[in-house]
Amino acid sequence: MRNKIFSSLNSIVLVALGLLWAMPLLWSIALAFRPPNVPISIGSTWWGGSLSFASIERALDAAPFATYYRNTLIVVFGILVVQMLTITLAGFVFARLKFSGRDWLFLLFMLQLLVPIAILIIPNYATIRSLGLFNNLIAIMLPFWASAFGTFLMRQTFRTVPLDYEDAAKIDGANWWQTLWHVYIPPARPALAAFALVSLSSHWNDFLWPLVVTNSVETRTLTVGLASFTQMSESGAEWSLIMAGTLLVVWPLLVLFLVFQRQFIASFVQSGLK
Repeated sequence: MRNKIFSSLNSIVLVALGLLWAMPLLWSIALAFRPPNVPISIGSTWWGGSLSFASIERALDAAPFATYYRNTLIVVFGILVVQMLTITLAGFVFARLKFSGRDWLFLLFMLQLLVPIAILIIPNYATIRSLGLFNNLIAIMLPFWASAFGTFLMRQTFRTVPLDYEDAAKIDGANWWQTLWHVYIPPARPALAAFALVSLSSHWNDFLWPLVVTNSVETRTLTVGLASFTQMSESGAEWSLIMAGTLLVVWPLLVLFLVFQRQFIASFVQSGLK
């Protein structure tokens, strides 16, 4: 009986905390679909008496969100594809290849995790300028094509694969690339999925670096475009319009999480990031 009561109280507390966490998001969605001519102080606090898509339509007309979406998709997937290659190869090297100074080199590589990203903005900006890539989508992607966290994750994952599998592959005549692809990659898929989800969400929401290295509408990502949108004179203090623009930015990640939430949680549990 006591266990049932404790379980019920625990469920109630978790539901209450979930609602508390979701409240700002729910309120933003409600404002986005609130009739723009209905002040917040009048009518229902949430819906204003009726649902309206007018603010969404105005936001789409007021800013080139299609361009922002295109740029953001190019950036996040451009980063992810290269990262998948670099972290897999680097993780394999640090996990299985033996060479002088390997552990010290890996330790030096991991020191990147201790360096705040903001500190690297000035040297990265200088590098981008010297390469002539300013105001280019490649400038946004270039600093993130390698990942210390992803390398660490793949190294730890590859170290869990028994060496007997690699020896068997060598006996069958497999080279290092075939061994990596057929022996090490299959059990590492949960870790790769976990890293992909982290990378996509992180770079979708990235704001500071794209703001620094772009200065035109043609190269803006969604976060930078949203900041410009909220400062437009026509948006002003129209919260319904501002929330509509915000919803246009965040809805892909919300849908992605709702659709793949089980895979999202399972990937972290299986990869040891619970």
